[in-house]
Amino acid sequence: MGAAAPAAVSTSPPSALAAQITARIAQAGGWLPFDEFMALALYAPGLGYYASGRPTFGLGPHGGSDFVTAPEMSPLFGHALARQVAQALDVTGVNEVWEFGAGSGALAEQVLDALSLAGPALPQYVIVELSATLRERQQQRLARFGERVRWVDALPSRLAAVVIGNEVLDAMPVKLLHFDGQHWLERGVVPTETGFGWADRPTDRRPPFDSGHWVAGTVTEVHPHAKAWIRTLAAALEAGAMFLIDYGFGDSEYYHPQRIGGTLMCHHQHRADPDPLTAVGEKDITAHVNFTTIALAGQDAGLAVLGYTTQAHFLLNCGLTDLLQAASLKERAMAQKLITEHEMGEIFKVIGFGAAGVEWDAMGFAHGDRSHVL
Repeated sequence: MGAAAPAAVSTSPPSALAAQITARIAQAGGWLPFDEFMALALYAPGLGYYASGRPTFGLGPHGGSDFVTAPEMSPLFGHALARQVAQALDVTGVNEVWEFGAGSGALAEQVLDALSLAGPALPQYVIVELSATLRERQQQRLARFGERVRWVDALPSRLAAVVIGNEVLDAMPVKLLHFDGQHWLERGVVPTETGFGWADRPTDRRPPFDSGHWVAGTVTEVHPHAKAWIRTLAAALEAGAMFLIDYGFGDSEYYHPQRIGGTLMCHHQHRADPDPLTAVGEKDITAHVNFTTIALAGQDAGLAVLGYTTQAHFLLNCGLTDLLQAASLKERAMAQKLITEHEMGEIFKVIGFGAAGVEWDAMGFAHGDRSHVL
């Protein structure tokens, strides 16, 4: 083990989850890669942040939530996305929509409501949800759609569908790398007298983009789990398309020399903090998405990149302006947050893929496509 990095030490009281993580660290020889720590903190059955039944999604902390997503902010998000979904269903000839990480079920409800206006023949809507608590919330919310909605635990070996995922990639575990001025080290977690602390080990891993000007002390993320997930989807997706929405950047922005602290962030009661080693299991842990990594993983697995743009451009291309005309003043105010630069409009991006390398003109990327910057 290399020299311990400046420790971020937990002072929270012990919990069942902390005890489980401590035991896992001991099994691993006293040091646990951060991605394994993050996976346990978020997804340990019955104990992790997303597995504990916490009301994670909401407009404010008054309901006990920790952050807000676009579908919770405005139903017009899902209604606009539904137009892209409808086009993709028509162009590719598939009749299923698969959503990963459906949260409260708000996005599924919005997409299904919007698609129902186009005609009585709703597609089959399939949700992949690992959290039993969230699945129960989704089933209650979507009960009125009956057998049109079903839940599965895993991908089939062959899939023909339009796949959507909103804020799925950012919740996937990441590995942390630390540059000490001469070498890259992998950052992991060790037990301390009062909780958890950081420690680094030598590694052969490197950021996928070489800025040429790494600053000593830089900490950043790499995304092997997100890459593996894209490859798995690509291998199964025989026909259809995929649209993924999340906050993030391309390589050159993600690994900019001035971004020396990386993008790792936690959310609790609608406040952000950079320390994942405290209040473990009580707050969200997330990292921005490297969309260059995602695009290359998809291409290498045989998918075609249909486009990459900001959420603002995507929603406007999908007819959000028309939807706003029929909305109330309050609804317009909330929907504006989806597209304004200082809210969600610029930091959130959308990437689209065509199955089996089939390219077509997806409406969401008609204007403002940034694929060339990836």
